[in-house]
Amino acid sequence: MHVRLVLIAIMSSAVLAATSPVHAQDKGSVEPTALPPLAHPDDPGTPAKELFARKLLPAALPTKVIGTYNRGCIAGAERMPINGDDWQVMRLSRNRNFGHPAMIALLKRLAAKAHKDAGWPGILVGDIGQPRGGPALSGHASHQIGLDADIWLTPMPEHRLSRNEREEMSAVMMVREDRLDVDPRVFTKGHVAVIRAAAREPSVQRIFVNAAIKKALCRDAKGDRAWLSKVRPWWGHDYHFHIRMVCPPGNPDCHGQPDQEGGEGCRPDDLAYWFSDAVLHPPPPKELPTPPQPITMAQLPQSCRAVLQAPDAKD
Repeated sequence: MHVRLVLIAIMSSAVLAATSPVHAQDKGSVEPTALPPLAHPDDPGTPAKELFARKLLPAALPTKVIGTYNRGCIAGAERMPINGDDWQVMRLSRNRNFGHPAMIALLKRLAAKAHKDAGWPGILVGDIGQPRGGPALSGHASHQIGLDADIWLTPMPEHRLSRNEREEMSAVMMVREDRLDVDPRVFTKGHVAVIRAAAREPSVQRIFVNAAIKKALCRDAKGDRAWLSKVRPWWGHDYHFHIRMVCPPGNPDCHGQPDQEGGEGCRPDDLAYWFSDAVLHPPPPKELPTPPQPITMAQLPQSCRAVLQAPDAKD
């Protein structure tokens, strides 16, 4: 699909105004509006997200990961095709289906495994990253170096989704209303199989899920359970799971995370915090928190300037 048809994820006033994290329930726009040119793009105070969001294509540079998951960029990113035999990409208006080639290959493998081993028609791919990574206008603090990807926990429908469906369709809530466990009406053995397949990939560093989903995985996993150590609870993963890869070989400027410690993470003490009353029913703040200042280019690795300024790769 030509980039002008995708046109952009960077879209219209609704997205520009968004301040909350992007979840699978946040709808996109069938006819997104391109961002206007910046009046002072060279101003040191210009938020980096405004600069990276205006790059519609990857940098025409060799593939290179620079920085950390939440402070970095990527050169030579690859686009995830929006359709495959066993996957479809959602929310095309965001233009966030770019990642390291190893991530794109992993997602394709996972889609095939979901179809073969879990009996799903395929997977629905959410956000990966922007064409050159970097901070996004809305949503994620991470997803900046092409090594993070969101997979909807809703199995792919058996038909080819329309553009409107990809923007408007909501993901299925997997967590019970009381937040203490998964909803057995929708969470199945197939979900366990898909998450297990992702966690067993050697290049996967972590997988983030809602705590209730982690609890269900701990309860339902059979046989080899070593993969559970990679799956960790985190906020905002009721509808999707988040895959994070290790830094690929040959990328000395990529700075990842240490391996997760603590075994399976299934002991009562491991999950107690997530099911505490303070987490499940937090009191309203006495004062509204001050929004953090947006990241500027000076706060990113210096090499990201070259990525930002490089010519576009061929679409």
